[in-house]
Amino acid sequence: MIASVREQFPILHQEINGHPLVYLDNAATSQKPQVVIDAVKRYYEWENSNVHRGVHTLGSRATDAYEGAREKVARFINAESSEQIIFTRGTTTALNLVASSYARSVCGPGDEIVLTEMEHHSNLIPWQQAALAVGATLKYIPLQPDGSIRVEDVEAIVTERTKVVAIAYVSNVMGIVHPVKQIAEIAHRHGAVVVVDGAQSTPHMKVDVQDLDCDFYALSGHKMCAPTGIGALYGKKALLESMEPIEFGGEMINDVGLYESNWKELPWKFEGGTPIIAGAVGLGAAIDFLEEIGMDAIEQHETQLAAYAMNRMSEIEGITIYGPRERKVGLVTFNLGDVHPHDVATVLDAQGIAIRAGHHCCQPLMRWLKVSSTARASFYLYNTEEDVDRLVSALIQTKEYFGDAT
Repeated sequence: MIASVREQFPILHQEINGHPLVYLDNAATSQKPQVVIDAVKRYYEWENSNVHRGVHTLGSRATDAYEGAREKVARFINAESSEQIIFTRGTTTALNLVASSYARSVCGPGDEIVLTEMEHHSNLIPWQQAALAVGATLKYIPLQPDGSIRVEDVEAIVTERTKVVAIAYVSNVMGIVHPVKQIAEIAHRHGAVVVVDGAQSTPHMKVDVQDLDCDFYALSGHKMCAPTGIGALYGKKALLESMEPIEFGGEMINDVGLYESNWKELPWKFEGGTPIIAGAVGLGAAIDFLEEIGMDAIEQHETQLAAYAMNRMSEIEGITIYGPRERKVGLVTFNLGDVHPHDVATVLDAQGIAIRAGHHCCQPLMRWLKVSSTARASFYLYNTEEDVDRLVSALIQTKEYFGDAT
């Protein structure tokens, strides 16, 4: 199956620095299958028009394609209705929307916003700014030695003063799948809402927002085979209806007067201006592609590949692998002795292997790990055991090249 999947990704069929490309930076962005590229191209060739406003044929086609993509997102994450799906530029924009509109309206001095130290900056800075603006307090669920969190610690941290619990479903550094459903139950018992950063979970596993009972869920298209610049926010209807927009202008208005205006109903009141129409079309095509393969099959493949990678990489003398050994998501973060991660990534790139190096937009977690940066290999549905073997071989050569530094 993997061979046929790989055939559908044009970018994988090239050489980098004289070597066949091994792309292992999927946590940063995924590659795009031909069907997604074709869907965006077809939109611009045959359907390009602004949405919702025109009565001409192209306007109707574009609107149908755009709203059809919204329906697909709702189905993909099992939202109750497509009106609960707000198109955004991605996870970052979605989280900022909740922090700027919802959190600032319900939080005040002495209220609490609960996070973890492993959050991506996109799920940390918006809450910092909201807390600073209204005088709320940030609290952090403590991490265990392997980077995981315990439900009992969530129980201890969340109080009657907690208004928001914001957490990644999957850590982009540790590869940990957090117990979001249990966290939501605890938060709701205390009257708090749960905001889930779904950037690293949505591409890799079946997501059911109703089963999770989360209040908000943010996702990015570009990590799940869709174009860059498109994502979505899911929210429970009552919460979305209670929130005010943070962007104003065309498309989101109902009636505009000289001194006051009012807004359209959900979801359009949060989508001011010309939306990311082609991106939404591409996201819809990406969802069709992923559903045809099957999210269960994707998760199973990645679980097996992650286990294989952990076993192979653990054989390398001097390597440090961060996070628990058992994981479902295909992501391994590591350091190779004292060799700087940027040097590791540079040497690997010379052999056609693309990995990520740096702090991964998780500087507080890096400090917790007592490192400045790490290297990260992240896998997706088109990666193979041969890719892992190439990675391990290159890491061994890198170790030998730097000699005593490892």
